[in-house]
Amino acid sequence: MKIRSISIALLLALAAGSVFAHGNKVHVVGTVEKTNSDSLVVKTKEGKSVEVKLAASTVYFERINNQDKPAKLADLAEGDFVVIHATPKDAGLEAGQVRFSRPVAPKAAAPAATKPKS
Repeated sequence: MKIRSISIALLLALAAGSVFAHGNKVHVVGTVEKTNSDSLVVKTKEGKSVEVKLAASTVYFERINNQDKPAKLADLAEGDFVVIHATPKDAGLEAGQVRFSRPVAPKAAAPAATKPKS
């Protein structure tokens, strides 16, 4: 049930758009392609790669069991799903908040029933 709730929430977030504005903030939604100490590269559902700069003031939260837990940049990995609240700065975007979750593993199919040998 929890996996279903998370999947629905992720689907709604993706359906809302991958990069969109909210007031003076920009939301970047997608999957982490690359991470380093000063930026993240996120692949959006449209297939675009968006670079977001990180600051000392950037805060991180990891979604675990339907709750946001404080995290740090080192907890973030390639392939994680992210929602970044960023502000346009200079010639790019600067993250104020990064929320992320691990990819949901697909459910394994039940093994096929075998017929007893006669």
